[in-house]
Amino acid sequence: MREHVDYLILGSGAAGLSIALELAERGRVAIVTKSQASESNTNYAQGGIAAVMDAADSFESHVQDTLLAGAGLCREDVVRNIVAEGPAQIHRLQDGGARFTRKNGSLHLGREGGHARSRIVHAADATGREVEDSLLGRVRAHDKIDVYDFHFALELITQHHLGEKVTRSRDDIACYGAYVLDEREDRVITFLSKATILATGGAGQVYLHTTNPDIATGDGMAMAYRAKARVSNMEFVQFHPTALYHPDANRFLISEAVRGAGAHLLNLDGHRFMPDYDARGELAPRDIVARAIDDQLKRLGHTHVLLSLAHLERDEVLEHFPTIAATCEQFGLDVASDSIPVVPAAHYMCGGVQTDVNGQTSIRGLFACGEVACTGLHGANRLASNSLLEALVVSVRAARAASHRENQVELNHQVPGWDSEGTSLPDEWVLVSHNRDELQRIMWDYVGIVRSTHRLERARRRTRVLYEETEDFFRKAKLTRSLCELRNMIAIAYLIIESASRRQESRGLHHMTDFPGSQDAFLHDTII
Repeated sequence: MREHVDYLILGSGAAGLSIALELAERGRVAIVTKSQASESNTNYAQGGIAAVMDAADSFESHVQDTLLAGAGLCREDVVRNIVAEGPAQIHRLQDGGARFTRKNGSLHLGREGGHARSRIVHAADATGREVEDSLLGRVRAHDKIDVYDFHFALELITQHHLGEKVTRSRDDIACYGAYVLDEREDRVITFLSKATILATGGAGQVYLHTTNPDIATGDGMAMAYRAKARVSNMEFVQFHPTALYHPDANRFLISEAVRGAGAHLLNLDGHRFMPDYDARGELAPRDIVARAIDDQLKRLGHTHVLLSLAHLERDEVLEHFPTIAATCEQFGLDVASDSIPVVPAAHYMCGGVQTDVNGQTSIRGLFACGEVACTGLHGANRLASNSLLEALVVSVRAARAASHRENQVELNHQVPGWDSEGTSLPDEWVLVSHNRDELQRIMWDYVGIVRSTHRLERARRRTRVLYEETEDFFRKAKLTRSLCELRNMIAIAYLIIESASRRQESRGLHHMTDFPGSQDAFLHDTII
């Protein structure tokens, strides 16, 4: 089966929905999403959107905070462009129906770690859900946008599928669309498009502990890598310092904004330890806070630390963090009086498919925006709440670029259908679940918050075996989402391990015990 569209968007988070609304004014749009359209990393974003909305704030202050967090690897021109366009995106969301928290008639602006000013636009502590709901409602109502729920993108279509062997990144590769598995009908659809946009989100599921939903398996990054797009800075994985530590709490994070509001981190002996590591205390950037917690756990042998808001005004805590309060209450915790048990968890990929500020990848006709992309905004460490800002700004820019004829490809009717000849439904699906579990544990133990050359080599050897087993299984087995996700996760693991091995220093989110300092020789992107 074939589908012909002007624009094919893979993913339905803030970036995918935002660019869909822009492109629908220029042609027919298809959004392919592997779960329900509302299931995305955006939907779980609690903190907010960083934007200069106060006369006391300035673009320059936001730029400098971003550059400082990025530890020398941000592209300053990208940072300045995205920061400058932030306020317009807030107004765009408001015009589209998004309702942000207000106080005394003005937007209530929160403050998070690494920010010199209060500039976090938020909807209580469920900003992502508000943004997702407002965008999705408009998408569903648009007559030029078709949403394909429960459709899994398998591969990007390039010259490789036309019989030409493409073994490396080169300037003349083009993307003609994607092969997509319709899970309900158990068939592969060949989507042909003039421009294809990756908005598939992150890859937190490659780690054992993550704040990301089950869908965050790095599909877009893995597909782009296999298509020979340039991928950069995959060693920079941001671990959120404070995920709820409870056996029944599934990937629930305690927002950065809680520390921004004045919460204290205590070890199990009751000592407030963050001032021992950084003068900014709990307002230090996430990588510093995550490593401090990791150090406390390893030195003291504790399983978790505590986040306390007991010294803050009870009514304000409950007003500002209703979602967190309600969730903790399910586990017998009163956030305004009890200390909340927390641990770090994989949260955000600062690296990804390399693009410019307009979302253009190294492959003609292929764009990327949101967490799947690496624009140069985040550098070696993402400043809190800059992610939704980037997704919104770059999606609008990418829509303009993708609508220009010179950036598009002609619909290629020579593309063959998906070849599943010789595959069958095997009996040993336990191999998929086992290999996924093993991969997540390898990445958590050896390629986590603190790394070493020895650990990375162990991870490389073990993931190589998983790769060979899974590829052999993939060639023989009937397609399923779980098998394809595992294949993508192994590709992501390789990219992280290889990138981390090449960066023989410690910078931002990448900390090597045998290379503890930063070196000017590594003031460049890691490109694969």
